[in-house]
Amino acid sequence: MIQRLAKNRDEAWPWLSAASVALSLLMLAALMSLLVVRGLGHFWPAPIEEVTLADGQVIAGHAVREAPLPDRPGHERLYYTANRDLDGALWQWVALDAIQTRSTPADLVLLDRASWGDFVGRLVAVVTPNERLEGEAAWQALQQHLNQRNAVANGAPSSAASGDSHVPGDTYLPGDTYLIVESVEGRRRQQPLHDIHRAQRPNAMSMGENIQTWGGAVWRFLSQGPRAANTGGGVWPAIFGTVLMVLLMSLLVTPFGVLAAIYLNEIAHQGRLTRLVRIGVRNLAGVPSIVYGVFGLGVFVYGIGGSLDEWFFSDTLPSPTFGTGGLLWASLTLALLTLPVVIVATEEGLARIPDAQREGALALGATRLEMLTRIVLPMAAPAMLTGVILAVARAAGEVAPLMLVGVAKLAPQMPLDGEFPYLHLERKFMHLGYHIFDTAFHGEDVQAALPLVYATALLLVLIVLVLNLTAIFLRHHLRRERGN
Repeated sequence: MIQRLAKNRDEAWPWLSAASVALSLLMLAALMSLLVVRGLGHFWPAPIEEVTLADGQVIAGHAVREAPLPDRPGHERLYYTANRDLDGALWQWVALDAIQTRSTPADLVLLDRASWGDFVGRLVAVVTPNERLEGEAAWQALQQHLNQRNAVANGAPSSAASGDSHVPGDTYLPGDTYLIVESVEGRRRQQPLHDIHRAQRPNAMSMGENIQTWGGAVWRFLSQGPRAANTGGGVWPAIFGTVLMVLLMSLLVTPFGVLAAIYLNEIAHQGRLTRLVRIGVRNLAGVPSIVYGVFGLGVFVYGIGGSLDEWFFSDTLPSPTFGTGGLLWASLTLALLTLPVVIVATEEGLARIPDAQREGALALGATRLEMLTRIVLPMAAPAMLTGVILAVARAAGEVAPLMLVGVAKLAPQMPLDGEFPYLHLERKFMHLGYHIFDTAFHGEDVQAALPLVYATALLLVLIVLVLNLTAIFLRHHLRRERGN
């Protein structure tokens, strides 16, 4: 009986392990699906509905989601109506039983503006100093102008820049041109042309135009900087800052972690003190990250950075140069945070190397240094890269310590540019993790920022995945070379 129970238990463990792995993969797939649908779906040009309510009110906007009514049975729908300059708000809840008619007119226009956010309504006319264009002619002139302006931004010559005067049909409208736009309830306003980034008619777009518009929106998200309190624009500075910080952190932590592991495993006397050091290193891996941030602020920023300012930048005081948060101190703080991970992974790799390899090298006349550099370290290289992979995965997602030692909501200058010394370690930088935190909790319009939070989270996951896959590929290459 006891043997049968033991046998059943032994057979159950593989199934439990397989179920745990399957559940983990299912949860990961669900998370990635949520990020992809909510993040990338935000850039798809959704149709604009024109809704007539029972009280005669007419609204227009994107249908976002539905929810139960708070005070009576039934549901209500949230519409993104834009037109903050006219209505004072961007969102409106509408009870479903109050809707009389719904339609998607092809002439409804969505304008992406630099001021006041989006506008939803109709284009009445394009007014230039020489003429007034209405109807389809106005729409065509507006599209031609925006296309020409984008071409000029990309380096193409402009007809206006060459001194040509405006004539009907010219693709580049004068700078004092303005639009007359009208909301669906009939309110008109003048809209300066230079304030408009893009103009769309989502209800009249074909599938190919939708795909092209979606691709352009994703590219702008990846290549432009944020605007409108991080609820619009792109995240390129945050992408650049995240990758640069992780690479710099990896360059700092790898040699120190490897040297510390070599000393503990190969050089130090294996006594009580060494065991205590190992215990301390493993305990440091569990210290909350905000503690490292406080340490970095006190030691790196105020201590070392303040001293550097007194020694080399006294003429700029009281404005600090290195005595404030920056890329260097953030990278050093995260290097210190991930140092125990690299030490533990490298030391475990060194411990798995048979002693016969070391003894054989020494017996053939190699010095201890030659044995370490030519035999032990090449064999332990995959374990070192494993430590770097784990360090990158943790550092890329940390936010708490960065808030104290260098990350910024909006960095006006990039840490890397064309000015000497090219890499400016003292500058603040943007980070995807902090961008997610700031957009989700400190934005003026959480509802508008939520899709960007999903998109940025997906981007952060993909960046960590790419960095890890690069290190995994190198580790596989080293293992294959060692096997050969």
